[in-house]
Amino acid sequence: MPASVPPPAPVPRQRDVLTAETGSGSLSGPASLTLLVIEDDPAGGLTVPEILDADGHRIRLRSARNLTEAARLLTPDVNCVLLDLALPHGSAGPAGSAAADDPLAALRQVLRIAPQHAVLVLTSEADAERAADAVRVGAQDFLFRDELDGRLLSRAIRYAVERKRADIAQYKLAESKLRAQENARLERGLLPHPLLEGSDLRFAARYRPGRSRALLGGDFYDTVRTPDGTVHAMIGDVCGHGPDEAALGVELRIAWRALTLAGLCGDDLLATLQEVLEVERPCEEIFATLCTVDIAPDGRRAGLCLAGHPAPLISRPGRPARLLPYENNGPALGLLPRARWPRRQVELGGAWSLMLYTDGLIEGRIGPGRERLGQDGMVEMINRHLDSGLSGEGLLEAAVTEARRLNGGELTDDVAVVLLSRDES
Repeated sequence: MPASVPPPAPVPRQRDVLTAETGSGSLSGPASLTLLVIEDDPAGGLTVPEILDADGHRIRLRSARNLTEAARLLTPDVNCVLLDLALPHGSAGPAGSAAADDPLAALRQVLRIAPQHAVLVLTSEADAERAADAVRVGAQDFLFRDELDGRLLSRAIRYAVERKRADIAQYKLAESKLRAQENARLERGLLPHPLLEGSDLRFAARYRPGRSRALLGGDFYDTVRTPDGTVHAMIGDVCGHGPDEAALGVELRIAWRALTLAGLCGDDLLATLQEVLEVERPCEEIFATLCTVDIAPDGRRAGLCLAGHPAPLISRPGRPARLLPYENNGPALGLLPRARWPRRQVELGGAWSLMLYTDGLIEGRIGPGRERLGQDGMVEMINRHLDSGLSGEGLLEAAVTEARRLNGGELTDDVAVVLLSRDES
């Protein structure tokens, strides 16, 4: 005896007034609107002769007798949902459940399954209080069944769709602002806080990321004083300008501070930082340049290591600023395995200012041509500002401002500048 074949599952009703369906997306502005009507009406839908949109097109109707059918018919081309509040409570949940006892349970479920769609509710004029409650819960508007006609309904649909679109845009804007504020707080927390307590050195810094609306870039710097009185300063630059490079720069800065406080310096420190870079970088093409300076407790001499980084600038009273000579520098971190970074001893003298910088300051253009500011141009620029009496924060601000002006606008690369100064004791 052959096995019985189960009857086919019922197909929800769909009544399209137009023969050709066009458009896509619940609120993306299709050529004609689609309305999903949820009502328990065996006769088959709203008794409205014609519903027109703003352009005179007939609005397409789909109807569902319960929420299960509605969920099946809620395709992306539906623009608005019209829910009859007289829908039996059982449609929202089993008898005795909290949903079944809630007069707005069906509306709450519609709002859950259609968060991006405009929703209208339909009720009798005697039930105006529940209609107002429906709007407070999340519906865009309510309509009274006894006053319903095609003109009123078409206007209400257009209004609901536009209001929902505005609500979504406002929500996304608020969400974007909150995310931006959270990112800014996070990035500010990752910026360095120099540890120089007990030192007679003055510290100043300027930092300008190349990424739009960012606080952090691939450049990084830090300064700490160890218990023996030595002041350690560092500045570096991860190639690239994205958030991955910014994150890697933060990791290298924190690793440098931890290694320095643990007693490492010079070649040993840079070799360990290269290991950190090789483990943390997203791809093997990423490298970082670095300059480290270890200033002796008496402030008169320093040890200098350069890993593919431009040499610092030193200025002394009565003499023009100049670049520290350094020909025998090592490669950038991440380029060569088992590389070495020689440490050079530098005599600073009694009173001096030492400026560490990244190449973002010197690679800006000069005028409309392709000529760059370069190190020579930077030295000349700094000397002019020193001659005018600038120092500290004012000197760095003037230097960065002039580099931007010469470039004809914002510098595209990250810029970090650190200035350590000492007076004659």
